[in-house]
Amino acid sequence: MYQLKQYIKFLLKSTNQHGVHSPFVYNLVTQCFYDKKKHEAYRAILNYKKELLNSSEKLAVTDLGAGSRVSKGKMRKVSEMAKNAGSTNHRAKLLFRMVQYFEPNSILEMGTSLGIATHAMALGNPDAKIISIEGCPNISKFTNEQLEKDGVKNVSVVTGDISEAIKKLKTISFDLVFFDANHQKEATLHYFETLLQTAHNDSVFIFDDIYWSPCMTEAWETIKQHPKVTVTIDTFFWGFVFFRTEQVKEHFTIRA
Repeated sequence: MYQLKQYIKFLLKSTNQHGVHSPFVYNLVTQCFYDKKKHEAYRAILNYKKELLNSSEKLAVTDLGAGSRVSKGKMRKVSEMAKNAGSTNHRAKLLFRMVQYFEPNSILEMGTSLGIATHAMALGNPDAKIISIEGCPNISKFTNEQLEKDGVKNVSVVTGDISEAIKKLKTISFDLVFFDANHQKEATLHYFETLLQTAHNDSVFIFDDIYWSPCMTEAWETIKQHPKVTVTIDTFFWGFVFFRTEQVKEHFTIRA
């Protein structure tokens, strides 16, 4: 019910490119969000997910975050995880376009899961170096093998607790960070504060499920007000954060 109410509010206040006066955001919306080209990579993105949906494997899952809204058992079918917890086709395609648009060389993903988003980002820039962190050893092993089977060579899947893993990454400068792991306020803000040290003027942070719960929305509102954050875009399912010092602080709510 919370998400439904928030989505209605989002629809009432959201806009498209016509309500955007920032050239940077206008170009992003028109050239990336609303890009209607049928990219060749889309077939590979859809095929990767199709393989997961057709999988008969079951995995013993260790949840270190907020868990799944649908699957509560420890043993979970890969096919059900792909259907209920994996990135939708729409979001995977948008993530591919985001990486293609910004051309990040260094990407960090928190929450590999079955690698649907990971795979899409890898296709967006095959030259990028992608580090993806997954807390569950069995999911990590399965996804690493799946990515290798699909010929993805620019991803390193790291297994372990995200809070501990990112401590070792603070010296790296990341162009894009995708937060898709522990959907809880304290954890999300901790990840954000820690990884601020890795951000530069042209970095983009993407937060998944900013309306997962009231607490997750509170985390999003706190992030928006951070003094280092200049531009944010709320697309309901994702929140985009930019640190461009040449931009005036402004928050956008855009249908993507």
